[in-house]
Amino acid sequence: MTLSETNGVTICADVGGSFIDLALVAGTAITSRERIPTPLDDWAGFVGIFRDYLAGSAENLSADAPVSIALAGLHHHATGTVISANIPCIHQRALKSDLAQALGRPIIITNDADCYALAEAGVGLAKGESRVFGVVLGTGVGGGLVIDGRLMTSAAGVGGEWGHGPIIGKGLPPGAPAPIFPCGCGQTGCLDTVGAARGMERLHQYLGAPPANSRAITAAWQAGDEAAGRTIAMFVDLLAGPLAMVLNLIPMNVVPVGGGLSNCQPLIAALDKAVRARMLAQPAHPLLRASELGGHAGLIGAALAARDHAIAIV
Repeated sequence: MTLSETNGVTICADVGGSFIDLALVAGTAITSRERIPTPLDDWAGFVGIFRDYLAGSAENLSADAPVSIALAGLHHHATGTVISANIPCIHQRALKSDLAQALGRPIIITNDADCYALAEAGVGLAKGESRVFGVVLGTGVGGGLVIDGRLMTSAAGVGGEWGHGPIIGKGLPPGAPAPIFPCGCGQTGCLDTVGAARGMERLHQYLGAPPANSRAITAAWQAGDEAAGRTIAMFVDLLAGPLAMVLNLIPMNVVPVGGGLSNCQPLIAALDKAVRARMLAQPAHPLLRASELGGHAGLIGAALAARDHAIAIV
């Protein structure tokens, strides 16, 4: 039994900009699950959600059992501070120490995409693989890298983040036909601005189509709509090159894809085909496959992140 487990059960939370998902996790078994809207601007309310849950569902667990959090944001391992642009009440806060003081328990914080990758590598689609790159196509573009069962990250909490760093140059001449958008990370032209759900929606309007959400765009594409077809073609092209470079750098046998867009199997198949066509050694078998764990991955990954030696800070 490690510090992070009591009777094989870990207290876990998946914290996003819309909801906080809390549960007790034993292996892959999730119990006592509660889903509560995230109080974006209310620190006291944020703490209260955890306090109420611990007083109820976790009251029989040891007082020193930690809370392991999958967070939509970056956690600086050295300082404990987080960057979470979508949750103002915790942005730039020393969340690890502040929450530990408020709850009287140790706190473990891991990026949610990293938790997803840990879950798929540990008990999901890529179980048994020595190298796993988990791709998240949700609100934005995320990812996590797991080598020999350990999550690879830095002291600043950055690892597997293929969605950031400009791929569309600001030096293009005015009026050049390129979708260059500002990114939430402070840069311009990142893959995150044109990938995943919000990026697809931006591209759709950029190409002259009326506003539509990603579900409507993918449905129209599958129904043969020309405008949606142009959007999907550009979307796939923009994502496929960077992902092919990742897989040229670190070869994989399977690439689990999570997030909302992973529910559209034809889209994942189209992206997989485009990625393999751009690789130096083009695999004959599909690499990209939709997640097996779905909405459970964050909580399961948080439980795995709480284990000893689960994270390698390099």
